[in-house]
Amino acid sequence: MTSTDAVILVGGLGTRLKPLTLSAPKPMLPTAGVPLLTHLITRIRDAGVTHIVLGTSYRAEVFSGHFGDGAPLGVELEYVVEVEPLGTGGAIRNVAGRLRGDTVLVFNGDVISGADLPALMAVHEQADADVTLHLTRVADPRAFGCVPTDAEGRVTAFLEKDPDPVTDQIHAGAYVVKRSVIDSIPEGRPVSVERETFPGLLAAGARVMAHVDAGYWRDLGTPGDFVAGSADLVQGIAPSSALPGPTGPALTLPGAHVDPTATLRGGATIGAGAVVGAGAVVDGSVLFDGAVIGDGATVTRSVVGFGARIGAGTVLDDVVIGDRAVLGAGLELRAGARVWPGAQLADGAIRFSAG
Repeated sequence: MTSTDAVILVGGLGTRLKPLTLSAPKPMLPTAGVPLLTHLITRIRDAGVTHIVLGTSYRAEVFSGHFGDGAPLGVELEYVVEVEPLGTGGAIRNVAGRLRGDTVLVFNGDVISGADLPALMAVHEQADADVTLHLTRVADPRAFGCVPTDAEGRVTAFLEKDPDPVTDQIHAGAYVVKRSVIDSIPEGRPVSVERETFPGLLAAGARVMAHVDAGYWRDLGTPGDFVAGSADLVQGIAPSSALPGPTGPALTLPGAHVDPTATLRGGATIGAGAVVGAGAVVDGSVLFDGAVIGDGATVTRSVVGFGARIGAGTVLDDVVIGDRAVLGAGLELRAGARVWPGAQLADGAIRFSAG
């Protein structure tokens, strides 16, 4: 089976990733050398689906300005702007006028996944399902809503977060839907597919199936997950055909300058035009284009924004540095610290952590 359409929901504000998302929507943040959304679009294309509708809202023009009609990626892209927040279900209903087929793949735009999309679509077709969910198993499901299934793979419930979950299966942000289900979603008001649409289908006796996939999966909603996801892509742990270079310990984009005595490891990405000074260490981190890392500085599991400058000997560990921020020499920032765009911290022995 080949689905005619895919819908990607990219309207979120990315609040947990501030200050990175002050200048760009989360799906457009550089992730292993390209916008995060590029990895998902190419996965969808590789599964044989080439008509993709983006449900946008925040900074909608950034998406169309970068991807255009999608031709360079071998797809046909359309854009629908959500003027008022409509929730996941409302956002899907909002793009219904652009859909062409009877079956639609729907994705959250902030997930990296290695799920087998053809297998997901095959389960949907073979079961003649109304909805087929991609489920993944997580070590600690308490932070997620859980989705139990029966022996035939049929979904039996949608459960809210629980300190004692009945299953380790969670909704992984991708599903196949019959067009008739989308048309049944109320128009013009907020609707949650997880809390309203899917439970309503179960209550009505609809056939809601699940495809449990053990492949790679990560929600990039937090800075820690964003950095880890990017590093996994660079190292080939997470699959993607959009990586702009070979997999390995680091990815260095064109125009970057890395001193021969510097160390790059852990899936680090060095953005175009970035500079890494003598003796510096960049470990599992993302340097956006034009970032400058001073001599002897250490950057671990962190994000350094566009054009930001990090002074000699400064230590960054699990922090976010906003665009164009300037940090002096000899500083130490750890444990979730965030520096806003354009901020300046003078030289010194400052020790700071978010905790």
